[in-house]
Amino acid sequence: MGMTDPVSDMLTRIRNAQMAGKKFVDIPLSRIKLRIGEILTAEGYVGGIEKPETEESVRSFRLLLKYHMGRPVIEEIKRISRPGRRHYVRHDKLPRVYQGLGVAIVSTSKGVMTSKEAGKQGIGGELLCTVF
Repeated sequence: MGMTDPVSDMLTRIRNAQMAGKKFVDIPLSRIKLRIGEILTAEGYVGGIEKPETEESVRSFRLLLKYHMGRPVIEEIKRISRPGRRHYVRHDKLPRVYQGLGVAIVSTSKGVMTSKEAGKQGIGGELLCTVF
């Protein structure tokens, strides 16, 4: 039986790896999860992404986790929209996470991006998760 919510699985893997003090976490590959990883890297929440060298049998990528003074950089990572209860927002109702200190990740018609980018482009979408 397949997984019902792969994005939640990714966020839980990140949360668990950071609580265990791991240096990296391996995540099954999909375009949306890779894009979320790229956003987390660009915003400075994770150290980077390592992709496998063209091995067809390996269908995962590695997120390098970041710590500051022994504590995880990601304080809170929370799934908002779920398969059972989708959460859509208009461009003028995009959330600010902790008064702009955090980031909200939105799936729009132009791809997965931060709420800040979506607001600049004037598009809304499905609110995937928030990170602080």
